Amino acid sequence: MRARRLRRQEQVRLLLPRYGSPSPGAEPFVKIGAYVEDGETLCIVEAMKLMNEIESDSSGEVLRIFVENGQPVEYGQPLFGIRPSRKK
Repeated sequence: MRARRLRRQEQVRLLLPRYGSPSPGAEPFVKIGAYVEDGETLCIVEAMKLMNEIESDSSGEVLRIFVENGQPVEYGQPLFGIRPSRKK
């Protein structure tokens, strides 16, 4: 069966909580100004009681964190601003 694009009225808005640390009270995965490597865990997004690690798709410096810890996020919403770089 071929997938089809959903019409606007069929699209569901998902709000999923974002967590910046592995557990309450623990140090955050990343902070503004930190250097991250490609594949490094940036945060966790909970979906249907499953914790999904969100990894960096490039190496670079974290310039901005768009969503606070525990706040809901939507599919496709930017979570971090990272300036790509090749060296630390």
